[in-house]
Amino acid sequence: MEKRFDQGVLCISLDFELHWGTFETVKLDEKGRQRFRQTRDTIPLLLNLFDQYGIAATWATVGMLFNNDAAEWDASIPEILPEYVNDKVSSYSWVNANRFTTDKEQFYFAPELVNLIASHDQMELATHTYSHYYCREAGQHTASFEADLKMAIHKALQRGFTLKSLVFPRNQFNPEYLEVCQQLGITSVRSNPESWFWDAARKESLIKKMVRAADHFFNIDQHTCVPIASLDPSQMPFQIPASRFLRPWHPNRLINTLKLKRIKNEMTHAARTGSLYHLWWHPHNFGNHPAQCMSDLQELLEHFRSLEKQYGMLSLHMDGLRNHLLDHS
Repeated sequence: MEKRFDQGVLCISLDFELHWGTFETVKLDEKGRQRFRQTRDTIPLLLNLFDQYGIAATWATVGMLFNNDAAEWDASIPEILPEYVNDKVSSYSWVNANRFTTDKEQFYFAPELVNLIASHDQMELATHTYSHYYCREAGQHTASFEADLKMAIHKALQRGFTLKSLVFPRNQFNPEYLEVCQQLGITSVRSNPESWFWDAARKESLIKKMVRAADHFFNIDQHTCVPIASLDPSQMPFQIPASRFLRPWHPNRLINTLKLKRIKNEMTHAARTGSLYHLWWHPHNFGNHPAQCMSDLQELLEHFRSLEKQYGMLSLHMDGLRNHLLDHS
């Protein structure tokens, strides 16, 4: 019998990294510290907002955040480390060069926030690899990726959490690693949109970046919503394509209005057509201008609420989407 899915789905995933996701590009000067302090302060507010609107979300968390302090980090180094040609992107090399100071540990370790996220019923705690592992960086290989993912899973199990979903850092989706994910119990991964300017295998270029940026405001990619019936939850691991990156609040009113309008239109299309709309961002994207970013998000969640009432749109995290499709297959 042909599957029938009438309800559209809003899936939200967040790449929770703190400074691990930007150490090679963002300095921890006073401006940088303020950004990540505000990121930490925003996470409880995000969780409360999700609760208020009945939103489920996946928090793909860098495994190093599970550590309590520098001593635990030192005792939790995988057996095989990545051998990046560009040593500057290695978190291990960065720590060896900079080390941790007591006043900076809050930007690298956040077990209390991990526990807080997991304490909310509709939140899924997932992995963003242990070390923010770059899966397409020159010098990476299967053995070091497997060791990295094993450590992420181990750190979660130490705290009583089982990881089922994964998001590849920097969206460096690598199909060669899907078998490793499956073997280690990962049942869902976030994949990239099919558009050429999101293709991780295609070399990054200025035109690629420009088109990707323009697509946030104008209807360049017309296939951001994926029909639910076209998804195969028996695929291992289940690949859940991203739809849209939620850019932070912009002081230019026109730019911000175009961004929100683009997302609302896509959400509406997904609700009307029984499709998936997968919205994602990093919590640290809200680190600058947090109040305005939260206001943008609330506006989008109000729109979801109207679509929920009118079309029965669902809110599901990554593992929840997989389970929903399996239950209705």
